[in-house]
Amino acid sequence: MKRIAIVLAFAMAAPVWAQEQKPAPKEPEKEPVAEKKEPARMASKKPNPKRQEDARHCLEKATNTEIIKCSEEYL
Repeated sequence: MKRIAIVLAFAMAAPVWAQEQKPAPKEPEKEPVAEKKEPARMASKKPNPKRQEDARHCLEKATNTEIIKCSEEYL
């Protein structure tokens, strides 16, 4: 019984050991203090009046491209 438990433990742990290690993410280089840039800001958009409306009728379109184009009006 102990042998079965040991074999099962190794069988369950084997995929974990087989995975490749991901390299550590590189930290971005620090900018000099004198040349600070302002953070990038998202472009301000006007609120879309259609945002709260129902766009399920777009799902009746024939292709994915048509569905996407129809639903973009509601974003």
